[in-house]
Amino acid sequence: MIATTETEINGLKDVGSIIRHVLDEVEKLVRPGVTTLELDIFVGKTLAENGARSAPMLAYNFPGFSCISVNDEAAHGIPGPRVLENGQLVNIDVSAEKNGFWADSGRSIPVGDVSQSLQHLCNSTKRALDAGIKAAFAGNPINEIGKAVEAVATAAGFQVIDGLVGHGVGRNIHEPPEVHNRYLPHGNEELQEGLVITIEPFLTKGIGSYREGRDGWTLLTLDGSHAAQYEHTLIITKDAPIIVT
Repeated sequence: MIATTETEINGLKDVGSIIRHVLDEVEKLVRPGVTTLELDIFVGKTLAENGARSAPMLAYNFPGFSCISVNDEAAHGIPGPRVLENGQLVNIDVSAEKNGFWADSGRSIPVGDVSQSLQHLCNSTKRALDAGIKAAFAGNPINEIGKAVEAVATAAGFQVIDGLVGHGVGRNIHEPPEVHNRYLPHGNEELQEGLVITIEPFLTKGIGSYREGRDGWTLLTLDGSHAAQYEHTLIITKDAPIIVT
């Protein structure tokens, strides 16, 4: 989507602010002993209270209001009876639609007391996201985002998980272009003012590959290493982007 009018920008900000609120509130509930289904029910209830609908449920008939992934589950984990335990890492990815506008955000959340290595993974992934956002301005090649993300990951001793990428968003949950987390020489199209995209680094200490789980949804690291992801939806401008989530 190219957002050019005040109505479009405000619509994106509205749904983005709801997603941010949902994530802020559900993060407070993350603790040992809670199930991923309990967290997801809260997400669905809070979205509805704010007039928004679950994007994965709406677009793909996903079996949950949100994607909740634990430890080596990098993305698209199905909420269920799994009980969170101290020392785990849970990722909650919330995407939503309201009034025809779509946005997407996610964050990895430590459960109780986690190891220094897991905290380092989280901190590094956040820094990688920040670096990608700084490279996201009109006229800059889109592959500069991946270059910035990859540089932070490599310096911190982590691998980007290949194939898990950001994307266009705004009028649907997944739109062109793909926003890679590595530098790809051929991905040099210039970012256009008003373009709505997500940036979402996926980092791991392992080999940086993933596989699909038996449920047909969950994506897991190939070697069982922990994965972390942080994501924002943003609108490209000539200067710093508008972060709507």
